[in-house]
Amino acid sequence: MSTIKPGVLVISHGSREPKWVSLVDEAVGKLAARLDMPVYSSYLELVEGRLIQDGITALESKGVTDLLVIPLFVSAGSTHVDEIAYAIGAKDVPELETELDLFQVQARVHFGTPMDDDPDVALMVWDKVKALSVQPEKEVVLLIGHGSRHDSFRRRWEQGMSSLGRRVSEISGTNADYALLSPGDVRDKAILWKERGCDVIVAPLFLSEGYFTEKVIPERLAGLNCRYSGHTLLPHPLLTQWMESQAVHLLQSLNL
Repeated sequence: MSTIKPGVLVISHGSREPKWVSLVDEAVGKLAARLDMPVYSSYLELVEGRLIQDGITALESKGVTDLLVIPLFVSAGSTHVDEIAYAIGAKDVPELETELDLFQVQARVHFGTPMDDDPDVALMVWDKVKALSVQPEKEVVLLIGHGSRHDSFRRRWEQGMSSLGRRVSEISGTNADYALLSPGDVRDKAILWKERGCDVIVAPLFLSEGYFTEKVIPERLAGLNCRYSGHTLLPHPLLTQWMESQAVHLLQSLNL
């Protein structure tokens, strides 16, 4: 029987902002310290020398035969998750046309799932905004995600965020709802809840701080007097825990 050597390939979007990348790398570094196998933090774009193919090549050069791929994205509604799964060989056909070339992969690929409504994500969301809460019964936590202009992917965003909102509500005692930057119902949702007499606590469902959390969301909510800290999921120890559970689940599927 041939030797099986697993390795973890974490894939996130990437950013030109060094802080964004460093926060992801820090979380993945903690994951590597907890696993007895090679781990590589790779990016879809914008981080030269650390792209997905770089990660595949680096892990295979260490003798990895089975890639445990963790898509570090907040929603299955991200079109990037679909195109990455196709390009890395985890699915035969992408749902949407993609310009992403097929990766050169020799190892077997085991593809995980995005974060969506995982219980650990709900805990992270509440941890990031609970300092803004005064009277939970009179508040709503408004989850804001990127969304998609493609109907099938938008529905995945909506499904995951709706379920995540219910988990946050159970934890916090607040109401919970969600809104998307695309198609763009953020302001309408905030106004709706304020008209119902609720204070709106805004929770950006983004991995790390950047353009959307620092500029786009505040602009959409301008003048509405919402409570918004801009704090994203990272940094948070539970993110490393979520990645570890993904890796363990994929490892168990190898039946070692």
